[in-house]
Amino acid sequence: MSQHQLNSRIIGIVKMTSDLVAEIRQQAEKYLDNCQYQQAIRYYEAAIEAEPNNKYYYFYLGLMLLLEGQEEEAQITWLFAINEEDIEPVEYWSDELSNILYQEANRQAQLENYQLAWVIRQHLRELNPTDINNLLAVIDLSIAIHAYTPDIIKDYGIINILQNSSLSGNINQKLLIRVTERLLKVAALEPSSLELLTAIIPYVTNEEEFIRIIIDMAFDLARTAHEHLKAIELCQIGLQLAPRSRDLLNSLATLFTEIRDYPQGIEYAKRAYSVVETIPEKLCQSFTILKTLLTAGGYWDELWNFWEQHKLLIDQLIVEHPKNLGTSSMGVGLYTTSFYFPYIVDNPRENITMRKQICQVCQSNVEIAFPELITKFRGRHTSLRQGVQPSPKKLKIGYVSSCFRRHSVGWLARSLWKYGDRHNFEIYTYMTEYRVFYDQIQEWYIAQSDHIHKYSSVKIDLAEQIYADQIDILVDMDSFTSNITAIMALKPAPIQVTWLGWDASAVPTVDYFIADPYVLPENAQEYYQETIWRLPQTYLAVDGFEVSVPTITRADLEIPDDAIVYLGLQKGPKYNPHIAKLQLEILREVPNSYFLVKGFGQQDSFSKFFFDIANQQGITTDRIKFIPTVKLEENHRANLLIADVVLDTYPYNGATTTMETLWMGIPLVTRVGEQFAARNSYTMMMNAGITEGIAWTDEEYVEWGVRLGTDERLRQDISWKLHKSKRTAPLWNGKQFTRDMEKAYQEMWQRYIDGGSC
Repeated sequence: MSQHQLNSRIIGIVKMTSDLVAEIRQQAEKYLDNCQYQQAIRYYEAAIEAEPNNKYYYFYLGLMLLLEGQEEEAQITWLFAINEEDIEPVEYWSDELSNILYQEANRQAQLENYQLAWVIRQHLRELNPTDINNLLAVIDLSIAIHAYTPDIIKDYGIINILQNSSLSGNINQKLLIRVTERLLKVAALEPSSLELLTAIIPYVTNEEEFIRIIIDMAFDLARTAHEHLKAIELCQIGLQLAPRSRDLLNSLATLFTEIRDYPQGIEYAKRAYSVVETIPEKLCQSFTILKTLLTAGGYWDELWNFWEQHKLLIDQLIVEHPKNLGTSSMGVGLYTTSFYFPYIVDNPRENITMRKQICQVCQSNVEIAFPELITKFRGRHTSLRQGVQPSPKKLKIGYVSSCFRRHSVGWLARSLWKYGDRHNFEIYTYMTEYRVFYDQIQEWYIAQSDHIHKYSSVKIDLAEQIYADQIDILVDMDSFTSNITAIMALKPAPIQVTWLGWDASAVPTVDYFIADPYVLPENAQEYYQETIWRLPQTYLAVDGFEVSVPTITRADLEIPDDAIVYLGLQKGPKYNPHIAKLQLEILREVPNSYFLVKGFGQQDSFSKFFFDIANQQGITTDRIKFIPTVKLEENHRANLLIADVVLDTYPYNGATTTMETLWMGIPLVTRVGEQFAARNSYTMMMNAGITEGIAWTDEEYVEWGVRLGTDERLRQDISWKLHKSKRTAPLWNGKQFTRDMEKAYQEMWQRYIDGGSC
């Protein structure tokens, strides 16, 4: 049928009955709904010929032309329909056309035809340049079609509209939140994004969701892009909306601490404490204050007072045992509130007992918050024990960590992937802080894994994925150093293990803690929640470390070539007045010696801390030098060679730094204690084949320090022994360590299937 014939037929129908006109309109709308725009055009053209004064036909015809890519024809059609000779003003018909375009733009977006939706909204912008909801939608769609540029905000005058208009109640809040989140994901570093964020503050009604977006993006910027200053700026914008937000204040405390602006970090931590009321909230904030004071160094008098107060809050929490914490960040944060105790005192029985009690409070809340999920997970565990298992079974081992990257854990864990027996074990790697930029170690783990899952943060879907993957043994490599503890509490795997990243978490659903003959005392099982699984030689081994070229020399630091250089490698929380006094006592007893402290530069509080002790010991402060960190670990390891002797800390030893020191063949003095953190260097030295430098008392620590500083022959002998040990020592045999771990996995699984207690 020709267009003329169709028009004649429709005109005839129109003259016969208005019901049939409605039928034709419905047919046109049906073609529109089915995206058959050419057919719809024919019907609307015919309808216009029948009813030339019906402007809505023109509006829809223009829309169909626009959807067919005929923008110029669409505009001509609309302009023809809207003229000043109508009884109704032009504004009225413009609003009517806008409503039609709004409806179709939303429909196209729902159909995920984002390009068409964007085109329609550009025409809406021409009709009403100050419609803020449309402008926000244009930003949203520009991001969806990868056409967003920061100039859009300026070119469209969005900031001026928000600042100079009264829009309260007229902004679509869901759209506002969505645009905020998407814009920050693609352009958080752009000044125009932060300007827009500031401008929309007066219009935000969903404060909780807005703050969540701000904090998530702030830590994403800080942790994955190293943009701490932008992250801080983002959180400070959030404070304009919620100046008493505990989460924002707490985030700022953490971010300032991470860039070593400790006075600001401490100030924000105290502000956060001042706005909370409940015991759980106070405990979490007290922890943040402890963290900033310890990390800063030099605040020990103030720290002791807070620590005593902190312990009282823990006692109150245990007595109160709240069960209304839900899934809040506070509920997760409680896990870590005893984290810094090993840095302060070497009392594992008391510290771990308190840790267990805190975890029991957290576990109660997890089980109340996720009953269906936990029931589902437990159902699989039960069926595994009751079902017939293939023998031998290829075990699915899941490793979960935020540190599969350039990080101590990332460097140290590689043997299990490199030497893993893929015939009997299938490796699943769960990255909870996946970096979007290139990271050599992260890419290595991706290539070495049988299955990889990438997350920007820890969320509940991580537990669901572990369950869906049917992991047999889940290995938590972070313990309290990340939020993975909350996932472990759900027990998505039948067997759960803690290894490497820190001491055991004491989460009730974790079955085993990997140790060795040295890193825990013989009676440790008396106070540990988990079953201690001691590997036969060492709980950790590597094949070695990559080393580059040094970036510092003695000449750079104005140290004579014949001087004795002692080196301290630990961060602020590991230093305390007691160990610092012992180290400087060694310095005092060894003429022509210097003490280099790495990682702080000329930080005022920390340098004052050491200089005050030096003055008490009668040591001139020019013998103490603070050297900054370097960007790459390979250069850091090369820089170790500036030292004659490395002095370890107590009650919290080094771990990665100890292994690096031993690999570089440098003598080390360590003070052995009772807790895991006070015995890392001990087990590593034993497994490297040396005992020289292992001290069991403060007096022995000083004696070894002095002896190694004054006896060049002894230093040479130790260095030679360490060099030879690279061929035979358990610490450097990653392949044998992997076999020992895999044997442990098989025995754990067999014990589980047999129905024995973990």
